[in-house]
Order: sequence, then C-alpha cells, then structure tokens
Amino acid sequence: MESNQYHKSELNSEELLQIIFDYAAQITTENSLDRLLMLMADMGRKMTLADRCTLWLYDETKNELWARVAHGMEEVRVPSSVGLAGHVFQSGEPLVIDDAYQDERFHSVIDIQTGYRTKSVMVIPVKNKLNKTIGVYQVINKLTEESIFHPNDLKYLSLAASYTGQALEAMLVNIEIEETQKEILFKMGEIGEGRSKETGAHVKRVAEYAKLLALKAGLDEDEAELIKVASPMHDIGKVGIPDAILNKPGKLSTEEFQLIKKHSKIGYDLLKSSKRSILQAAAIIAEQHHERWDGKGYPNGRSGEDIHLYGRIVAVVDVFDALASHRPYKEAWELDRILTYFREERGKHFDPMLVDMFLRNVEAFVKIKEQYS
Repeated sequence: MESNQYHKSELNSEELLQIIFDYAAQITTENSLDRLLMLMADMGRKMTLADRCTLWLYDETKNELWARVAHGMEEVRVPSSVGLAGHVFQSGEPLVIDDAYQDERFHSVIDIQTGYRTKSVMVIPVKNKLNKTIGVYQVINKLTEESIFHPNDLKYLSLAASYTGQALEAMLVNIEIEETQKEILFKMGEIGEGRSKETGAHVKRVAEYAKLLALKAGLDEDEAELIKVASPMHDIGKVGIPDAILNKPGKLSTEEFQLIKKHSKIGYDLLKSSKRSILQAAAIIAEQHHERWDGKGYPNGRSGEDIHLYGRIVAVVDVFDALASHRPYKEAWELDRILTYFREERGKHFDPMLVDMFLRNVEAFVKIKEQYS
C-alpha cells in the first residue's frame, strides 16, 4: 500500500450527518445487490475515515463469508470462522485492533494476494431484525495522523450497520424469492423438455445462449437476464403432446407434425394470464419462437419485426442447440454445417441482424455448448 501524502481530520457532527443524508435515499431505493453493497461500503468508509471498507455477507449453503464489493479487490471468500471477520461473525461482538499483524486471529492471505498492508482494523456484526448476524462490516487503515480507530468510529460504523442492515436484509429476502422463482421455471422447463427425452442441459444452454445473443443485440443486462430466465419455458407446451409423437425416431407424418406444432399455442395459453414479467416474457417466447422471419413459421405466421424480439432470439439459439445436439431422430451436426445453414437461412428463417451477431460471436456460443455438454 502506498503511504498517504496527507492525513484527514476527524469528522464533525455536520459532516457526519451530510454523509448519512447523501447515502440514505440511495440505499433505501437501490434494487441491485452489487450497487447496494458498494453504497454501504462507501458509506462505512467515509463515516470512519477508513482507507477501505468491506461488507462481508454470510453464505449459509457454503458456510462462508464473501465480499462481492471490496475497495480495490475482486470477490473473495473465506470460511466463516477464519480471520477477524470470521471471529466477529461467530461472536457477534465488535472488534477494534490497532495493528492487525499483532493479532493471531488476523488472516493475512488477502494481503499477500493483493500486496496491501493492513494495519488498523475495526469489524462489527451486521444483524437482521431477529438479531441474527447476517454479515460483518470491516474497515481498514484509518486515514488520520494517529491511524487508529476510536470509540466514536465504532459508534459511527454501528450506526451505519443498523441503518443499512434492514435495507440489506430486505434485498437478500427478495433475491431468495427471485432465485426460487427462477429455479421453479428451470424445473418446469426441464419437465417440458423431458417429455421429448431432452436433458436439463438443453434448457440451461438455451438460457445462456439467449442472454448472450440478447446482449450482443444491444439489450441491457436486466432485459437480457429476463430473457435468460424466461427462455427455459419455450417448450413447456410439450406437456400436452403425446409421447409417441415427441419421441418418434423417424420422420413425422403431416398429421403428426400439425399436432406437434400445437405445443406453441399450448405453452402460450398456460402462461399468458400471469401478471409476472418473467411469465409474460415466457408466454411470448413459448408462442413465437417457431415463427419465421419470412412468415412461413407457426403458430400465427408472423413475419419480420412483427415477431417479438424475444421470440426471434430464442428461435436462433434453440435451433442452434437442436442442430448441435444428438436427438432421437438425428445425429449432431458439425459446426461448419451449422454455420452454413444459418448463412442460408439469414433473412428466411431468422432475423438477419441476429444471425450476424450469432456468426460474429460463434466461439462464445460453442464455449457455452461445451460448458453444459
């Protein structure tokens, strides 16, 4: 760590209130965990005049403390009983140390990895409404001339933890609900695919492909994530198609193909009445991912930009995965043959802009295919 060329003066009450006011509205209205953690870390750092502030959260499934946002560092994870943060998490009591290297509980691995030199440290627990510790606030290296943390700093950081802890708890509860919803959607998608002896890997691949293509097409992260979460439901309508047709090893008859085409409408009808944005997107994808740019698709013969962008995106990635995978009625195609097919179908089956984005980034799609093979 480079030495500071100047030292800061302790905050007066007006400066402290200004910091609280500056961050209050931002923290209570933030809906991104990453940005919330950054705001909380910045608030804690400024209130205590620390060089760095890290907000560690407890991951119950792995029994680890993790920090996605740490000033000057990338995400790090440690066992929940290791180091000063682990000690405070386990004890639920704050800790103030003038020189970390004189304390046997200090875990110096992160310093070694980053080249940073930790000296003064203050760590306090972050608790929820039930007084359960859900993480810890840790500030490092006070920037005053004395370079150590005092009782007022402990009071200020405790105030920050008390104020921000409720916002953090609410955010984590919402994330848990959203993750549960996503898992249910993936499971339902797997059920639909399982009817035709597809694996859950197909659902995962299509989801990852869809997000990648959405980003390449210029959609923002939130909308691309929405498509990713909704896309596993693209073939949920297969639950209404007889197994004998779904798993027929040979070519379908005209009558059988007309019947299997109904899965798009079945899927749409299952999902269309929901007011949830994810299921609304899933309904669009279920209905329109078999439409064609030239209007020769099904179920409604839409063409061009009359087909929703979500449907056009999933049309590309679903066909790519189908061609690249073994199915009961065909072997997997070689990559060159697949690329030739997409070039030939550009502006016919598929949106030409999306085909161009796919071809320019095909290596990234192949990497996803290999990852979820």
